[in-house]
Amino acid sequence: MARLVMKFGGTSVADIDRIRNVARHVKREVDAGFAVAVVVSAMSGKTNELVAWTRAAAPMHDAREYDTVVASGEQVTSGLLAIALQEIGVNARSWQGWQIPILTDGAHGAARIMEIDGSRLIERMAQGQVAVIAGFQGLAPDNRIATLGRGGSDTSAVAIAAAIGAVRCDIYTDVDGVYTTDPRIVPKARRLDRVSHEEMLEMASLGAKVLQVRSVELAMVHGVRTFVRSSFDDPADPRLADAENPPGTLICDEDEIVEKQVVTGIAYSKDEAQISLREVADKPGVAAAVFVPLAEANINVDMIVQNVSEDGTTTDMTFTVPTSELERAMKVLEGARSSIGYSSLQGSGDLVKVSVIGIGMRSHAGVAASAFRALAGKSINIRAITTSEIKISILIDSAYTELAVRTLHSLYGLDAA
Repeated sequence: MARLVMKFGGTSVADIDRIRNVARHVKREVDAGFAVAVVVSAMSGKTNELVAWTRAAAPMHDAREYDTVVASGEQVTSGLLAIALQEIGVNARSWQGWQIPILTDGAHGAARIMEIDGSRLIERMAQGQVAVIAGFQGLAPDNRIATLGRGGSDTSAVAIAAAIGAVRCDIYTDVDGVYTTDPRIVPKARRLDRVSHEEMLEMASLGAKVLQVRSVELAMVHGVRTFVRSSFDDPADPRLADAENPPGTLICDEDEIVEKQVVTGIAYSKDEAQISLREVADKPGVAAAVFVPLAEANINVDMIVQNVSEDGTTTDMTFTVPTSELERAMKVLEGARSSIGYSSLQGSGDLVKVSVIGIGMRSHAGVAASAFRALAGKSINIRAITTSEIKISILIDSAYTELAVRTLHSLYGLDAA
């Protein structure tokens, strides 16, 4: 019997009626002959409420007790869904992360999964029992509950799919798949039938909120076929029973994509700030003097551009950080001024990173040039550029976000017919 993992996010289980709807989705797959494991998030808004309670109790609280509190949201949902499934005649039992067990490292609040023993799950599923698993949590080395950070239920689902050898991991959410860009900006955006793991990883890290980045990394490493679909579709819709072509987006290995688009999608991230160091001495060790203190302060640096002066003695160094970290990054660099040796430090927010993504870019020249020409035609100034085999990212003023996304979306023929 083929094993299937189904994951439902907070909006999909927001109340009892929606939990009953989820139960009908699960029953459809059980009736189709799958051995099913379900991973659930907390009910919509519940995690935020639990986090607020821990902060109200003590602003500087114990991370282990934080995990004890916030993990309870998923525990409630798993029990309620198991009850709803039993009510409609489906043999189901709830599981917490420690019962499987899902073993994590000791980083409470942002733990990483180290190992999953799926043997007990597989045994129960083979007996026809649906396993309803609380996502977002595992068991730390100190034998206490550890949570995986925001979006961790996606990671739980993919990791469990890998551990039990599932044929697919279906991620049910409030959208019906992955789109070529944000439909709120480009109404002509199309839902993609298939996206490679590599493309989805870029899209998730560059602003697309459909999947959590770590879950895509896990899916790529373990070759887990992941399907993004809507929980708000009617479970009785006959299209959903089409095992070959149900509505949604399949995230898979590149080899499964026969016709590779040059450009698959346009992503954007508004949380960008730029820092520039002027007249830095151009000598070995300067880059380390700049970026090591930022790394030690856990400040993530993204786009980096360096311009050497004509005489080769100094350089201007520009890079981006999250907007929320701009002030802290500036203070770190001011404190390291003596070791870096810059003449001036400048910082600016209100920027956006727009990215063009596609595995087809590996074998096609001129993709970047056409983007720069199109943006220049709209009088959009580019502050910084970074590229990889399947991505071009540009930094622009946030006022031009919608114009840039629409321009690039049309340029590469991504608009719906």
